[in-house]
Amino acid sequence: MHSSAIFLIEFGAIILGLGLLGRLAGRLQFSPIPLYLLAGLAFGEGGLLPLGASEEFVAIGAEIGVILLLLMLGLEYTASDLVSNLKTQYPAGLVDMTLNALPGAALALLMGWGPVAAVVLAGVTWISSSGVIAKVLGDLGRLGNRETPVILSILVLEDLAMAVYLPIITALLAGVSLAAGSVTLAIALGVAGLVLFVAVRYGRVISRFVSSDDPEKLLLVVLGLTLLVAGIAQQLQVSAAVGAFLVGIALSGEVAEGAHNLLAPLRDLFAAVFFVFFGLHTDPQSIPPVILPALGLAVVTVLTKIATGWWAARRAGISVKGRWRAGGTLVARGEFSIVIAGLAVTAGIEPQLGPLATAYVLVLVVLGPLTARYTEPIAMRLAGRGTPPPDSLPAQRGTPAAEALEPMEDSGRDR
Repeated sequence: MHSSAIFLIEFGAIILGLGLLGRLAGRLQFSPIPLYLLAGLAFGEGGLLPLGASEEFVAIGAEIGVILLLLMLGLEYTASDLVSNLKTQYPAGLVDMTLNALPGAALALLMGWGPVAAVVLAGVTWISSSGVIAKVLGDLGRLGNRETPVILSILVLEDLAMAVYLPIITALLAGVSLAAGSVTLAIALGVAGLVLFVAVRYGRVISRFVSSDDPEKLLLVVLGLTLLVAGIAQQLQVSAAVGAFLVGIALSGEVAEGAHNLLAPLRDLFAAVFFVFFGLHTDPQSIPPVILPALGLAVVTVLTKIATGWWAARRAGISVKGRWRAGGTLVARGEFSIVIAGLAVTAGIEPQLGPLATAYVLVLVVLGPLTARYTEPIAMRLAGRGTPPPDSLPAQRGTPAAEALEPMEDSGRDR
């Protein structure tokens, strides 16, 4: 009875604290992710007041948080959107991967962490935070700008790449043989391809099967299906997060919109728990030794993300101002960098990787909104071009760009 009371007190205090931190972040108009991470650092090992009784439950909540993050991400896109982006925007995706994954891999190798840690840190520096980016675009009134579909396309390609990257990371961290790893990747690619095919051809049938006018039944069916598929995927040595992502892709239309509205509060709750859990397992005393590498890596990858956005926008025929805005907007890293680092921390491959990733994300999740706002005016001032008219064309409602962006504006989704 006593331990049960302690659990309720600690877990209730965690949830209440997260709510207050989220409110504070809203007033300060920036992402709550760094505050959640700092809260985890404060109450984890080596922190101000270590928790114990609720940690096991928090760990389960954190795993559900990752699954819901990927499910909601999948709900944002239809299979046809993903196929279209693959066909038209893959060069931008390749540039994004090359410029932003290589700095992380290079730093891990320079620090002597080995090839597995290099692949992990490459993912940490590669993936932008679509949650932070979506909020910034809304706050700055740029959802209708001409460069915004370019930004969206890069984020979509990163999401698709996760479906391949996560199984590779899972296999590497598990220390499986090359043959077993190849089988795992083949299964993941096969399942992803099958889901995309079924979603394109039979998406309406699946949506009708899941659909319900009763919100309670819709919530239970979608959540239950997601957890079931995620569990099966994990049992097959494929990432549970990838399974959840594919479930989201398979749903479309009114079902996806209804599920999105119902699951958004759960996603936000468990995602916040995940960030706290990651912080709980990072000793604050381990951050100072890696703060300089983290800052150096942040500076380099700020420049590479700006270069990525600039190149992709130039390729799409966007004006110079729009190119700088696209680059500055892509800088923010966040939840999925932590997800990737969390897999490595759980596997215990390199003690310093978690602290470095925490410091890196803390820097860029705060810096990202600033680069989104100020990269273009600073670049224009340095170039001596003054302030030409804004490059903004509102996307007409009903167009593919508007349809793709509206869910982001409503949900402020995380990645």
